[in-house]
Amino acid sequence: AGFGGMMSFELAGGLTAAERFLPKLTIPAVAASLGGAESLIVRPAAAVHSGLSSEERARTGITDSLIRFSVGLEGADDLLEDLNGALDAAN
Repeated sequence: AGFGGMMSFELAGGLTAAERFLPKLTIPAVAASLGGAESLIVRPAAAVHSGLSSEERARTGITDSLIRFSVGLEGADDLLEDLNGALDAAN
């Protein structure tokens, strides 16, 4: 079973990498709200904080490549395989 928890990370390739990364995931659902038993993932600049200007987002640390990932109860090995595949596609 997975461990649950929340993490945030930025992709080195910026916006382009973030836009390539999310569609390649098969386990976490892309969602604007993070929480629940299933893994969920969001790029805040394109969802929750999309109404802010890029300057306002930058002041609060919300970069175009920031990803927030809420780890659910899926198997850790399955999640890692999915994330690694999406990271490969992003680069």
